[in-house]
This record gives sequence, C-alpha cells and structure tokens, in this order.
Amino acid sequence: MLYHLLAPLARQHIFFNLFNYITFRAAGATVTALLLAFVLGPWIIRQLRERKVGQVVRAEGPASHHEKRGTPTMGGIIIILATLVPTILWARLDSRYVVIAIVAMLWMGVIGFLDDYLKIVRGKSQGLVARWKLVGQVSFGVALGAYLLILPMVAGIRPDSTQLPLLKYILLPLPGLLYVAFVTIVIAGSTNAVNLTDGLDGLATGLTAIAAAAFAVFAYLFGRVDAARYLGVLHLAGAGELTIFCGALMGAALGFLWFNAHPAQVFMGDTGALAIGGALGTVAILLKAEFLLLIAGGVFAAETVSVMMQTSVYRWNKKRRGKEYADAHKVFRMAPLHHHFEKLGWPEPQVVMRFYILGVLCAMIALATLKVR
Repeated sequence: MLYHLLAPLARQHIFFNLFNYITFRAAGATVTALLLAFVLGPWIIRQLRERKVGQVVRAEGPASHHEKRGTPTMGGIIIILATLVPTILWARLDSRYVVIAIVAMLWMGVIGFLDDYLKIVRGKSQGLVARWKLVGQVSFGVALGAYLLILPMVAGIRPDSTQLPLLKYILLPLPGLLYVAFVTIVIAGSTNAVNLTDGLDGLATGLTAIAAAAFAVFAYLFGRVDAARYLGVLHLAGAGELTIFCGALMGAALGFLWFNAHPAQVFMGDTGALAIGGALGTVAILLKAEFLLLIAGGVFAAETVSVMMQTSVYRWNKKRRGKEYADAHKVFRMAPLHHHFEKLGWPEPQVVMRFYILGVLCAMIALATLKVR
C-alpha cells in the first residue's frame, strides 16, 4: 500500500525513492511485524485467557507437559495478523506472488482455527478429524498447482518444473498432473511438518524465523536479474516482492517468540502452525525452491521423518510380533524427535536451543548451495 501511495512522490522528493527499494520495504515490514506482535500479543492473550481458550495436553505426552494444560492457545492469530498487515502495508499489492502467499496463509490458518476450536469445544486433543484437515490441505495444493500451470508466473520458464540445488539452470520437469501432485505434497508436507514441530515452548516459532529469513534472501536474489545470473539460478521477475512477505513472517515469529519462549504464556496452536507451514511451502513453490525448503527446514523435516519412522516400525512390529514387542522396540523413546530428547533427560530449553542451532546450520547450508553450483 505504501509503495503505491508514496513511490510516485519520488519525482517531488528523493526521500520517497526509498519505497522503490525492496530491501527498504522488507526491513520496514520486518520491524512493523515485530512491533505489531508486541502490541497485539498482550491483548490477544488476555482475550484468549478470559474465554478459557486453553491448551489440551495429550495424556500420553511427557509428564512435564501436563502443567501446561490451560495455557492460552490459538496464539497463531498474532502471527497471522503480524504477518499479513505489514505485508499489505509494505508490499506491492499488484504482485501475484504476494497475493498467493497471503491466500495460502489465510487458507491454512482457517483450517488450523477450526482444528483448535474443535479441540476446545470437545475438550480433547484430536480436534478436526485428520481426513478433513488433509482435505483442506490437498484442495489448496491442487488449486495452486492447477493455477500455476494455467497462468504461469514467469514467461519463458516451464511452469511444471522445479530447480535442483547445486546445478546451474537445470530444471526437473514434472509434466501436468505430476506437477500438481508434487505441489500438493509440498503443501501438505510443510504444513504438517511445522505442526509436528510445535511441541515445545518456542521451538516451531524460532525455527520459523530462521527459515523465513533464509527464504527472504532467496526471494531477493531470485528476483534480481544480476544476482540470478551471477549465481546461476533462475531469474523470476517479480519474485523479489516475496522478500517483504518473508521479512514480515520473520518479524511476526520473533515478536510471538517473546510470549512463546519458555515458560510459554501462549501457544500458537494449529491456527499458527498450519498457517506458517502453508506459507513457507507456498513461497518455496513460487520460487521453484522446494528442495531448498527441505534443506533450510531440515529440523522440520527431521521431526516429520521421526514420526513416520516411529509409526511404520511400530505397526510392522505389532503386526508381526504383537503389541508388547512393538512397545519394547520403538525407534525413538517418543516421537516427534524433540520428545525423544526430553525422554533422554534434556531440559526443554536445552532441546529448543540446540534445535535452533541445527536450524541455523540447515539455513546456512541451503544458502551455501547457491554458490556451490
């Protein structure tokens, strides 16, 4: 909005020329998101507490988590508002990249909101039936994949393809329906990965800030023709506007972390986790950087793989040798992965901080792949 109002005034005064620079507007969006989260946070937390919108803790979860029962949840509303308002304020609203990212966050946020609401109404941890949650994720993935095929974002580049890390200008073709399926898997995978990671105070929030910062860099570089040519990556005209969205998401996550750090005053709930996962997955798809999301979000991926391994091995052992054998021969003491380390005796803040370190390492490796091509 500010771009459309103030950038034309550069003809009258050179100061307003700043609004033509993506870096300036991205910095503005980041700071605005951070401040907005600080301002909205206490009020929203107070409203959630007054309405008794409290966390429901799984009975089979770690014993130390039972004391968290009743902590306000659905705090993801803070993240969504603190991301979308600065994006609308600082980004170009005629950018399809920005509009799609906003729609993705809202779509997944609504699904998460319904899930959290049903948990509170039912007083159980299940929430929205898994198949309906998956239907919502798949429907958006199919819609996004079909849209990108019908109306390509950049002329001259195959819409049904993705970039491969470490290789210059090499596209992996995924013809037709295969591409739609690929987009759907990325959306569902990223959404559920963030949701699974959101199990410790501040864990998913901090990792979100790290991943969003990495993708802000990717969006800026891919959107500049000189940087893209130098690095040997695709130049995606207009993609630089996603830098503002990613900057706002990073600022919102950092602002929310102020209230979500141990001991948490509020949890993001599925409202925030699904919205974040959908947003990150969509940004990766728009930048044709889905494999970079797998690297930069390596901790999210590890959490997801741990659940898949635990479930698969348990079912296999239970089917072949019975429940007692399966219970005694689990891959992890508890899944997702962060609970395994809790069971090993690591304090919750220690698990979170060490996972942050791994998250930064994953982001740095993803950024390094741009130069190692």
